[in-house]
Amino acid sequence: MTEFKLSRRDSLRSIAVLGMAGAAVAGSATVLATSTAEAAQPHMNKALNDLQAALNQLQAALPDKGGHRVKAIALVKDAIDETTKGMAVGAM
Repeated sequence: MTEFKLSRRDSLRSIAVLGMAGAAVAGSATVLATSTAEAAQPHMNKALNDLQAALNQLQAALPDKGGHRVKAIALVKDAIDETTKGMAVGAM
């Protein structure tokens, strides 16, 4: 039986692709949740777009940052959530 081994580079590439796919799904959900609020809140919408871009970059980065990258990803996801909630309240 032949054993299949992925190189570290292939593994990291797979992780990055999965992270970017997840970010795309999250971005789509964010757009759907905020579509009615974004026209009236251009600064919040810009902040939300910038946070999503930051999340994409963090997820694409190599995971050897002593836990700081993972913590930054969690904090940016929290900021996206709070921004989305703020936009929903502002749209009322």
